[in-house]
Formats: sequence, structure tokens, C-alpha cells
Amino acid sequence: MDIILFGMQGSGKGTQAKRIAEALSLEIFEAGAALRKLSQEDSELAQKVKSIMEAGNLVPTEVVMEIIQDFISKLPEGKSVLFDGIPRSNDQKEQLDEIMNSSGRNFTGILIDITEQEALRRLTTRKICTGCKAVYASFYDKEKCEACDGELGTRKDDTPDAIRVRLDTFQAKTLPVIQDYEKEGKMIKVNGEQSIQEVNDAIMIVLKDNM
Repeated sequence: MDIILFGMQGSGKGTQAKRIAEALSLEIFEAGAALRKLSQEDSELAQKVKSIMEAGNLVPTEVVMEIIQDFISKLPEGKSVLFDGIPRSNDQKEQLDEIMNSSGRNFTGILIDITEQEALRRLTTRKICTGCKAVYASFYDKEKCEACDGELGTRKDDTPDAIRVRLDTFQAKTLPVIQDYEKEGKMIKVNGEQSIQEVNDAIMIVLKDNM
């Protein structure tokens, strides 16, 4: 069983993705990481992606789906996947569903649910490592990154106006995807306004009941 993880910006989705994948021995598909890994290859698909990125263009959905198909084709037999940050729109959902169906892959969606007010609070107070880009909540009380000992700072686009644009995009494009999966009986909601451990515990409980 594969997992598609959803969450508004600030929900802690990236943190939970790593924890879930480690606990269940899942491969993580995250578009940015997949693009970086692919850029090290010398395949026809890698060359296509490189040319798009070098021209300063966004990678279109059709190519992202090619990357997903390539990713799935390289998985060990029986290996499950956690999809982080995809699909983000209805057109991505339609194409991903087609890939999953044709590949015979079953999946469930998990939404780490927080309010916009909580997302805004978290995003305007979080800290970012200037070295490895690890993200820390406002209550992190150390002066250096625990992963690489780098300096901590803030993202330039973590301003209320910029964050509002990102949250509006989530509501307009990704929320309809979540609602469609809910109608299809493929979505589980977890309260994301708890501690990291409590959110993780809640996710593992619902996965145990549904996988």
C-alpha cells in the first residue's frame, strides 16, 4: 500500500514523511529530490529535465508524471512509496491516478490538518538552517542546526503576504484534490495541531487500521 501525504504549508508534512517512511520502510517520492537525483543521470529523461530547468522553466505535469513512472519502474518488487507533495492539482491527480491504476498500486491519502491561522503562525516564526535547509519550529531553542551545526535564519519569502499567496494556492488547487479523494474513500484526516510525536502517533494508528 502506497501513501499520498497532504498538508498545508506549515503542517509539518516533510517531518512526518521522513518518520513514516523510516517506520514503514517506504521509499519517498518528493518531486524536488527526484529532480535532483535524476539530474545526475545520463538518460533521455534526465536530459529532457535538464534542458527544461536550465531554460528556467517549471517542469510541466506531463514530465513530472514521466519522472514518477521512471521512479516506480526502478523500485524493488513489493516496495511501497510515500508520495510527498504530489498531486497538487486536479490535472496531476488525474494523471497520477492513471499511473497508479495501470501499475496496480493501491494507496491511501493522509491529510495533516491544520487551520490557516496556525499555518500562518508557524510559517512566520519558524527557523531555517542556512546550510542544510533543515526547518525548525519556533520553540527550537538552540542557536545552531542540530544536523550540520549551521546558522539559523528565516526564509525571505516567509512574510505574511507571501505566505498568504501560498496558502491561497493550496486552497484553490490542492484542496479540491483532497476533497475528491475524500469522496472516493481514500483520505484520512489527522489533527496536525499537536506535537510532532502526537501527530506521528496518530498517523501510525490510522495506518495500522487501514493498511
